[in-house]
Amino acid sequence: MKVLLNDIYKDKSAALKRFKQLENDFKSLFKFQPTNYFSVAGRTELCGNHTDHNGGKVLAGSVSLDIAAVAKPIEDNIIQIKSAGFPLDVVDISNTQPHPDENGKSASLIRGMAGIFKRFGYNTGGFTACTTSDIPKGSGLSSSAAFEVLVGNILNVMYNDSKISNEQIAVMSQVVENEYFGKPSGLMDQMACSVGGIIQIDFADSQNPVITKIDRDISSGDYTLCIVDTKGSHADLTPDYSAVPAEMKSIAKYFGKDILCNVQKKQIIDNIAILREKFGDRAVMRSLNFFEENKRVEKSAEFLKLGNINGFVDTIKKSGDASFKYLQNVYSPAHPENQGISLGLLFADSLGGVVSRVHGGGFAGTIQAYVPKEKLLEFKNTMKNLFGENSCFEVSIRKFGGVEIDKGEFE
Repeated sequence: MKVLLNDIYKDKSAALKRFKQLENDFKSLFKFQPTNYFSVAGRTELCGNHTDHNGGKVLAGSVSLDIAAVAKPIEDNIIQIKSAGFPLDVVDISNTQPHPDENGKSASLIRGMAGIFKRFGYNTGGFTACTTSDIPKGSGLSSSAAFEVLVGNILNVMYNDSKISNEQIAVMSQVVENEYFGKPSGLMDQMACSVGGIIQIDFADSQNPVITKIDRDISSGDYTLCIVDTKGSHADLTPDYSAVPAEMKSIAKYFGKDILCNVQKKQIIDNIAILREKFGDRAVMRSLNFFEENKRVEKSAEFLKLGNINGFVDTIKKSGDASFKYLQNVYSPAHPENQGISLGLLFADSLGGVVSRVHGGGFAGTIQAYVPKEKLLEFKNTMKNLFGENSCFEVSIRKFGGVEIDKGEFE
């Protein structure tokens, strides 16, 4: 599916200028004209904190910040991608086995997408591309997931006649994130970047998640949706992230199940004494919160469908409070001196009328806030004073996730 610039950007002239700069960069580097134009949205988790990896439910949305790219197929098995501000990645996809030395690097995502395309029986081939992104790295808006989805879209368009669905590209991207990039993420990030709009996802069957689209822009009413980068470092936090799904799965395995969605909440309550002794209180709390968070996803989605934004925001507040108290992913227990997210939430609450929560994986990084229009300037100044310049981003929900843009827009 091809879209027009007006379909995904509020300011078409600014978008044209951005792509023209990409064209110039591409021609300067590769010495020929690009043939294809792409955009992949960042994502925001609206509700469903740490539920996807255990077959739970999530409410998420594509946002107005994105990765834009221009590209051209080439005849060999080399993929070259020059991302603005980063060195040129050159990956020979004749070898698509994971390279441990590429863990955490964009080269692993390129090699991985080619490898997973082959594993799923799809075609691959070489291409050159230039990209630019206004998704802040480490912002919780899933820059790595958007990059995976971008590579998947390019391979889909150039070598598979665009026959692969956005949902399938998301599934493949998550495998890459886990196996090649070395990050134990669930499927929500990739699905929200790829599919577009607000989506409710049930991950009980991770290979065939049930996706319900909700046609609603939460920023079009009384609230502005903001993402705040608290400038905390994600270094050394992988054990904290990994412990959340691992603890939930340890409870599930006690009952002979692989993931928590196949367990009943009553089973945990009926066996709580032995579970506390065997796995610890935090694992039990996180598991019980899983079931309540699934209910909050359903309730918040229903409020959105009805256009009840106040009810939706109230449910999101409850989700955020539960993440702080029961999921406990607002700061790392190994580094209690670093609590930028907690501090951001405290100051957001102090303004009155602002609803805020930890955003995404947590432990460091970002908060999400629903800010009344009349308090937006005060909120942004407060966050700037706390975390510095370029820490607060206004975002809106974008209808499309991963797309090819009609080439006629640039002729």
